[in-house]
Amino acid sequence: MIMTDEGTVYHSLSKKIDNLTVRAPWNETFHSILKELYTPEEAEVVIRMPYTLSTIDRIARVTGVEQTRLHGILDRLSNKGLLLDLYNENDGRCYFMPSPLLIGLFEFTMMRTGNNHNKKECAKLFQDYFTAFYPANFSHDEQVSIMRVIPVEETIRPSEHIEFMDYEKASALIGNEHRFAIGLCSCRNEKFHNGEKECDAPLDNCSAIGIGADYLIRHNMGREVSKSEMLDNFARSKELGLVFCADNTKRNPMVVCHCCKCCCNYLAGANKFGFMNSAVTSNFISVIDDAACTGCGKCVEVCPVNATSLISANDPRKKKKKKATVDVRMCVGCGVCALKCPTDAIGMVNRGTRVIHPETTFERIILLSLERGNLQNQIFDNPQSMTQKYMRIFIGAFLRLAPVKQALMSDLFRSAFLSSARGIARIQGKGWMLDI
Repeated sequence: MIMTDEGTVYHSLSKKIDNLTVRAPWNETFHSILKELYTPEEAEVVIRMPYTLSTIDRIARVTGVEQTRLHGILDRLSNKGLLLDLYNENDGRCYFMPSPLLIGLFEFTMMRTGNNHNKKECAKLFQDYFTAFYPANFSHDEQVSIMRVIPVEETIRPSEHIEFMDYEKASALIGNEHRFAIGLCSCRNEKFHNGEKECDAPLDNCSAIGIGADYLIRHNMGREVSKSEMLDNFARSKELGLVFCADNTKRNPMVVCHCCKCCCNYLAGANKFGFMNSAVTSNFISVIDDAACTGCGKCVEVCPVNATSLISANDPRKKKKKKATVDVRMCVGCGVCALKCPTDAIGMVNRGTRVIHPETTFERIILLSLERGNLQNQIFDNPQSMTQKYMRIFIGAFLRLAPVKQALMSDLFRSAFLSSARGIARIQGKGWMLDI
């Protein structure tokens, strides 16, 4: 029987969300967010349901909630973006899982339309909460984040094209899909309601493709558009100098954000809070041709993470002359500076060291969870099983050991580790999830 004691239910819900992919530490602001988004009944179902994608039959067995009643609760949660629901074309069934904080509660709450929630209050609460989110997720040199930067294609120097893969090209991501949707930018909408939107970028340019588009359309968070309209949306954002950030997978990314310096919460991790790993860089980096640089400062103006600056050109004939320089530790490889340079003095070249872009969403979840100490919940996902509870405790303690985590994330062992994770998923009957 489900209990709805508000004195404990939201704290228990907080623990559940904190144990998904990204960390969501408890504080009073998070308590207020959860009370704003979930009814006590909805919270209790999420607390009791499995951590990973599960059918309504399995959720009913695990939670003990009668299916007809459960179906209504799951529908309400999904329509609010508090559950992720995916259809498996192989068996024609829908699978549900709790939404993490990102990509999940924040984005879908701020993308929702209509008057069924307090947008201004939610925007203020999320803004306050992000000061706790960044250190909880990026303080220990984590290599995997939720989003990755996509460089502007025209800025890649011809000599680098052999290393320029399709998964890093916005045009290829669009060209490979057949369903598209555009919705509100969650970050920009949050800043708008907080009175802090400084840019001219439109609110409605968040781009979803493939499965992501299907989700937004089904839950009225985005409008379906044609491929040509999606290409126009990207062209407009390029002119505005926005940064393209896709969810961090090589295959089948579901969303591409059009990010600005003043609003984006992923870029804010770097440009406001100093966590340069809050968004994974592209495989490219800006280089400046000193001979062509006039020191106009346009690149400094448009850089979304403050990686460019002006220094003395050391020209004895023009002592006040400046030239631009790039801090390679901060450059995210977006190409905006190169696109906006009036003298074509900037180009994008290979970074030299490869960054981690997981192959699929499954791999991203595994690596995110490993780095943040939550992988055991992906393996033993039934919170009501005492046997699985003890396995989560045992395996979790082992995986949180720094030498173990470092070894599994290393170039030497990461592929073998992911191969083992895929094998476990197949044994558990979750093989269909590997291609998401």
